[in-house]
Amino acid sequence: MTTTTGTTPGTDWAAWQKSWDRQQEWYMPDREERFRVMLDMVEALVGPEPRILDLACGTGTITARLLARFPKAVSTGVDLDPALLAIAEGTFEGDDRVSFVTADLKDPDWASLLPYDSYDAVLTATALHWLHSEPLAALYGRIAGLVRDGGVFMNADHMIDETTPRINAAERAQRHARMDQAKKDGALDWAQWWELAAADPVLAGPTARRFEIYGEHADGDTPSADWHARVLREKGFGEARTVWRSPSDALVLAVK
Repeated sequence: MTTTTGTTPGTDWAAWQKSWDRQQEWYMPDREERFRVMLDMVEALVGPEPRILDLACGTGTITARLLARFPKAVSTGVDLDPALLAIAEGTFEGDDRVSFVTADLKDPDWASLLPYDSYDAVLTATALHWLHSEPLAALYGRIAGLVRDGGVFMNADHMIDETTPRINAAERAQRHARMDQAKKDGALDWAQWWELAAADPVLAGPTARRFEIYGEHADGDTPSADWHARVLREKGFGEARTVWRSPSDALVLAVK
């Protein structure tokens, strides 16, 4: 996706952002609602000028919505994916409110690379299900060390309640039927989106490196929202509970 300004071609980062959003919304049509609740809770608990850590930031989806709502916020995005980081860095180039760090969240020392010792809020969405429960619990402990007293952590992700198998199966069947129809109407899935990125002159190299790091996909665990809340309390947060949910996903909020 390129544009031409005068005689100089450039990458249309806004178009890549929109394309990523549409691909993600194919899986999660209520995606914007979880972001709205997330930012509502940021404002309620830490105010309208927060210092945010956008954890596993991808293209900077949370950061974009944060700054649109809170212009005086500051955001640090951290991720390992070179292609998604390229889109994020291109999108926010020249914005001194935003910085990005390349780090592996499974590395025990990743937090040492951050520009700040503490944050008002650590926010993440649809990312930590790549981790299995044990490394995720360890990560929660490190996150607790980064959140200031009174600050918050929020994770919006796939959180499956295994005690309701019939409800789960019915919801999944309905959701996939709707996804199939959207696909017929032209929606891109995960694999198709990455094919586009691999064919782009600017993103081809970062995309190749991305698949060297991750492979095709690396699903971890999807424990229940109750599991997330319990582990967050065990790792140092004073309160934790679900503040939004859909039939398959949830937003868990923890306060230090």
